[in-house]
Amino acid sequence: MATLIRTMSTPRNRRAGLLKAGRRARGFTLIEVLLIVALLGIAGVLVIPSMNQAGALRVQAGVRTLVSDISFLQAEAIAFQSRRAIWFGKVGRLNPDTGAWEFIDGNGYTMAEVTGPELTLSTNALTDPDDPRRPFFRDFSGGEYGGAVIGNAQFNGGELLIFDEIGGTVAELDGPEPGDGGEVTIEGSGSQFVVSVQPYSGRVIVTRTRDLPEDEDQVAQAPIN
Repeated sequence: MATLIRTMSTPRNRRAGLLKAGRRARGFTLIEVLLIVALLGIAGVLVIPSMNQAGALRVQAGVRTLVSDISFLQAEAIAFQSRRAIWFGKVGRLNPDTGAWEFIDGNGYTMAEVTGPELTLSTNALTDPDDPRRPFFRDFSGGEYGGAVIGNAQFNGGELLIFDEIGGTVAELDGPEPGDGGEVTIEGSGSQFVVSVQPYSGRVIVTRTRDLPEDEDQVAQAPIN
């Protein structure tokens, strides 16, 4: 009896085994493989740019960050009816021994409140709106901005860009004379940008400089919104 039951159940087991084997054996069709390859190719183009392109994008991010910070500082001067300044070439460093922030020469800038004829960053630096534990400065030395270098800051003969209570540029920390505006350069990954601040209005214009022969125009203006 046991033998008969086993014999009668064999065809059913065989069919089930064939169905399972068929499921395991099924792979991708040619069309599915081609679609996957095409999608991977598109993703590679969009998500994985070359190292040069990635560096250029980071430098452009640095330019946009500077333009945004200048606009922010100008708006804050108007909102608080108090002068504000950007000191180029000064960045913050946390002293591990004292736990205090110090300001040294570096590849970046620090934003500060103007309270008198002298500017002391240790007491006048603004607080970072994203992190109240640190002063408001940008250090371009890290990889975040693709090795961009900020230099040649010229604002009324110095490295201070100062906004008055109505958002215009001024020549001195506490003087009434309007400023002449000025400019600063950001370069890296084969590109150079000149960020200019117009006198009176404080309007910001970004100019991208390209490597061209000396007898050709070397400047192509491209405002960044």
